[in-house]
Amino acid sequence: MDLTQLAIEQAIATMWNRYDEPLSLAEIADSAIMNEFCFPRVFRSMTGASPGRFLSAIRVFKAKHLLLQTRLSVTEIAYQVGYNSLGTFTSRFSRGVGAPPGRYRAKSQAGGHRVIDMAPLPPSGWTGEVMGSVVVPERGTATRTYVGLFSSPAIEGLPVSCDIVDGSGAYTLRGVPSGSWYVRAAAVRTQQVDPRPWARQPRFVGPGEKVTVGPDECAVKLDIDLRAATILDLPILLALPELDNFGPPTAGELVTIGGPGPAGVVP
Repeated sequence: MDLTQLAIEQAIATMWNRYDEPLSLAEIADSAIMNEFCFPRVFRSMTGASPGRFLSAIRVFKAKHLLLQTRLSVTEIAYQVGYNSLGTFTSRFSRGVGAPPGRYRAKSQAGGHRVIDMAPLPPSGWTGEVMGSVVVPERGTATRTYVGLFSSPAIEGLPVSCDIVDGSGAYTLRGVPSGSWYVRAAAVRTQQVDPRPWARQPRFVGPGEKVTVGPDECAVKLDIDLRAATILDLPILLALPELDNFGPPTAGELVTIGGPGPAGVVP
């Protein structure tokens, strides 16, 4: 039994249970029975994010649910998820989800909040590709996998490019500008799916592998092996089509976004 992992899981459980409170780093570290000064380093090594960023992601994730499940105003929701500033909440929500709270609510309830609907014009100038195969660990499970390219390990904001694969198969991320990016993937069930968008959660996620694309490396190959999502994974904030749209997208739809930006597991 890994006692360090259990301690970090306890800290994350505390965040999920008390996200609406003004939690301090000391309180979170104390819930894991760890020293406040070494806790952030250990937490980041196990989750890929700082405690503060993880808590912020949980708050935005919860806010997404409240926007769809209630008629509370955006201001009321901001306070309910632990923010004392509407401006800060709106900024972090927009950065994480790819749309401001009001627009997210309106388009989601209309069944039209999808990455493809928010795509700006493709980037001008030189672009490359990232391609490979994605493998879902449980054969026979009907899933749809979203593969995206992000500016950070978190699945948040708008990806620079995204592809959709039914089950396991080949993916291609086109129109990728020069730079270093993180390839992330999330697979959701396509059978016996809860029709409520806030109740849909990814079953499998892929690691945040870093790739560098440029004129000398215009086509990058990367195979992705998905794994079961756990409490250690950051909540998925991006409005993935299958997660946040009432109707699933057409299989094989390719999305190319013109600029950089959960795996959401609710304990």
